[in-house]
Amino acid sequence: MEAVASLRVPTGQGARQSLGGPSSSRPRSGWGPVFVKTASVRPPRSSLNIASTDSSPLEVKKNNVGNLTDWDLSASTMSLSPLDGRYMQKVKDLRPFFSEYGLIRHRVLVEVKWLLKLSEVPEITEVPQFSLDAQSFLEKIIHDFDINDALEVKKIEKITNHDVKAVEYYLKQRCKSHPEIEKVLEFFHFACTSEDINNLAHALSLKEAMNKVIFPVMVDLCEAIRVMAKENAHIPMLSRTHGQPASPTTLGKEMANFAVRLSERGKAFSKIHVLGKFAGAVGNYNAHKVAYPDINWKSITAEFVQSLGVDFNAYVTQIEPHDYIAELFNNVTQFNNILIDFDRDIWSYISLGYFKQITKAGEIGSSTMPHKVNPIDFENSEGNLCLGNAVLSALSMKLPISRMQRDLTDSTVLRNLGVGLGYSLLAYKSALLGIKKLQVNESCLNEDLEQTWEVLAEPIQTVMRRYAVPEAYEKLKELTRGRAVSKKSIREFTESLDLPQEAKTILLNLTPHTYTGEAERLANSVDDAMDLVNGFNLP
Repeated sequence: MEAVASLRVPTGQGARQSLGGPSSSRPRSGWGPVFVKTASVRPPRSSLNIASTDSSPLEVKKNNVGNLTDWDLSASTMSLSPLDGRYMQKVKDLRPFFSEYGLIRHRVLVEVKWLLKLSEVPEITEVPQFSLDAQSFLEKIIHDFDINDALEVKKIEKITNHDVKAVEYYLKQRCKSHPEIEKVLEFFHFACTSEDINNLAHALSLKEAMNKVIFPVMVDLCEAIRVMAKENAHIPMLSRTHGQPASPTTLGKEMANFAVRLSERGKAFSKIHVLGKFAGAVGNYNAHKVAYPDINWKSITAEFVQSLGVDFNAYVTQIEPHDYIAELFNNVTQFNNILIDFDRDIWSYISLGYFKQITKAGEIGSSTMPHKVNPIDFENSEGNLCLGNAVLSALSMKLPISRMQRDLTDSTVLRNLGVGLGYSLLAYKSALLGIKKLQVNESCLNEDLEQTWEVLAEPIQTVMRRYAVPEAYEKLKELTRGRAVSKKSIREFTESLDLPQEAKTILLNLTPHTYTGEAERLANSVDDAMDLVNGFNLP
């Protein structure tokens, strides 16, 4: 018998009967249940590896990745989270790391690597050094792990009701067929608490996802804004402080500000060390020392953790305290805050007409106003950055706090590592898409400057101060504040000043378009202030 799901749909005289059901002459009000066969909603195809130019055909086939062009529309439409529904295509590269599959895959890796490490410790005579064949067998479990293996683990978990124990039992089942490994099956998960496995699985997921997925897109963003800075270094633009006309700048200089700010976050990332623990139930190697009193377990576990590419944390409880995750996410949040600032400024410049947006055939800006081309990419970016920051901030505040030697609140929270990063990745891609559509409207920029000759009040009164003309500020205030200022009135005022002719000539040749100071030079020098090579990396 097929399962059914109950959906509540509006009913009444103005409501259409759903799914071809019989109509009724009797009007109904409120909400009524409609039952649909869940079998008609097919499960989504899995996307558990990164579909990149580096992926081998075997890897793509193994995890049914492809380009997800055959993603089932009904499955994505029924997703609870937009990250797995509407926006799935844009964030799918995070799935190998933060999906349930990704977590299980990394748990398997840690468990297998620990058994291999134990076989290298001479004092543990019960686990002799593995032959090349046995080593290859174990490494193949890691290398060939796919969605079907993960589902096998999930089946075992239904019985154990314990996710990490299910991984241990899965590995024991897999290795029974190998006569050499079959003798040491009980050394899977030896002296481990679940958190020994989990903290390293999360650490590996985070490090790989940041280095392989998140950071490259961050760098692309910095690069795109850097290019905007250099290409528009010479284009004068009216500044606006407090929303009011202010001393002119150049469009490129304003973009350079953002490029440098964002790249500075990259330097901070490279100073963060991903940490791992492997010290047993409360961080003291209690069980280890009872089983093998003469082994230097701190040294052995430090070597093991570092062999995975994770730095070792010796001072822990049952859990690694997650301080590095808080530091990492705080830095991502700051990067996101800078990008929100960029999104809002670009939105404002588009509103002022400084940018036009390149349109795409078939796209619609407004459902009722045909003329509109909305800055949707920057709005989408800003909105998703807000969501990303909300999740990342919650994680960074919660994760370092755990009652005494451990409570379980971090366990469910850690399953959301990919959520905050997913919304952030979505935002980065939206901003990049928006940047590609921008087209500078120089005529609008020039017109704005031509209408604001009052901005020259600043240089005039500053030169007057140099030559000790009394009440320089007050005289310019009287000329400009609350009054219409034109090229003519500014020039007449300048001509009347008691200044050396050289200084007066400089002021008379000045226009709002040329009064940009060092802006062009700063924009053209943006490369010297950025480092996109040594940053954006978790060592």
